[in-house]
Amino acid sequence: MRLTRWKEYVTFVIPATLAGASLALTRADGALDLRVLAVVLANNLTVAYAFMVNDIEDAPDDARDPARAARNPITCGEVAPGVAWLSALAVAAVALLCYALSGPLAFAVGALGVALSHFYSWKPVRLKAWPVLDVISHALMLSALLVLVGYVTYHANPGPAWLVIAGAFFGSAYGQLYNQVRDFEMDKAAGLHNTAIVAGARAARVLMYAMLVGALICGALALLSGLVPLWLIVVGAVALPLTLLLFRPKGDMRGGKAADVSGKVQVQVNVYLTAMSILWLIGVALGWG
Repeated sequence: MRLTRWKEYVTFVIPATLAGASLALTRADGALDLRVLAVVLANNLTVAYAFMVNDIEDAPDDARDPARAARNPITCGEVAPGVAWLSALAVAAVALLCYALSGPLAFAVGALGVALSHFYSWKPVRLKAWPVLDVISHALMLSALLVLVGYVTYHANPGPAWLVIAGAFFGSAYGQLYNQVRDFEMDKAAGLHNTAIVAGARAARVLMYAMLVGALICGALALLSGLVPLWLIVVGAVALPLTLLLFRPKGDMRGGKAADVSGKVQVQVNVYLTAMSILWLIGVALGWG
């Protein structure tokens, strides 16, 4: 369980998946069924696989740093590398089975997510070590595909829903660049060549904010196009300031000191989006559209 690092992603995997499913059901005027549970489980297992492969492949490097070694159960000696690989592959297999139960399109998109989860950290390919590809693969694997697979479980043609999927992509790309900008000096000292290091700190920061603006624009266009029901927009307009007032986290999404103003509201935005996605799904189940 520690190898899956589940606490680090369930809070964004669940709302992303539910948003995709709710969006599809609203457009198709369909009925909610147990497939939503299968696809939520599948997406969480896919991201778990990504984190497991990452810790397996990074174990030799993590062993050089006491803090990272204490976090990685392989370097701690809690899990042998062979057992870790068997566990990871079992997780991936169950994820694929759950995608298959969700439908052929869900299986196709989900299989792509599983593949990215593997190649992102697997050393013969290691997408996270390639500038630009590190951000693209991260945004697809940990956001856009999660929304898309939730959507195609209930509707075959995304159409204008691509605005929401693109917004999720840009939002995740912002998050990845934010982390790279925040860790710039440490990553540079470690000899990494990610997008921020290659582009430079200033250019990476500009690109980070450009991704954030892109996410906001896609979100605004999605609202204006009628993809989100009016009742949810009204509730969301009331809930947003309340969320900002009631939740005052001390750090960013990774629990560290916020690097800028956007980092200070990451947890609040995540709480808000999670609440809205759950409420939307409840509305769909009750026939509110």
